[in-house]
Amino acid sequence: MRIRIDLDDTCSDVEVIIKTSQLNEQVAQIQKALSQLSRAPLVFYKGSSEYFVKIEDILFFETDGSKIYGHSRDNAYEVKLKLYELEDYLPSYFCRVAKATIVNTRSIYSLDKSFSGTSTIRFYETQKQVHASRHYYQLLKEKLQETR
Repeated sequence: MRIRIDLDDTCSDVEVIIKTSQLNEQVAQIQKALSQLSRAPLVFYKGSSEYFVKIEDILFFETDGSKIYGHSRDNAYEVKLKLYELEDYLPSYFCRVAKATIVNTRSIYSLDKSFSGTSTIRFYETQKQVHASRHYYQLLKEKLQETR
């Protein structure tokens, strides 16, 4: 891979062009990383207050009825995005583990597999936990290998 930077005094904004012979996983990851740099910060809500919590401080996102909540170690905040929108927005170290749950793989302390096929995910320095369905288990294991 080559990286080239062209300085141009006439440019009013940064433009990134990726030239490649084929679209592969590496190019897709580069595109996702670049698009995340240009996004507005995610806003969290609790009551009538807005919070600007660092994404890396969020342990997991889950649905509760029609609402989506982002959980930190001590709090839960409402998010106005849908779960599928969060998947596109979040950094690559977040992973869907169930139909209604996305977790921060960097915050996972343990993964306990049960006989039924579901797994319990525990996080560092908190009692909060979520369940991963057997459908997403292998994807989670691969993501944990990448982030460790």
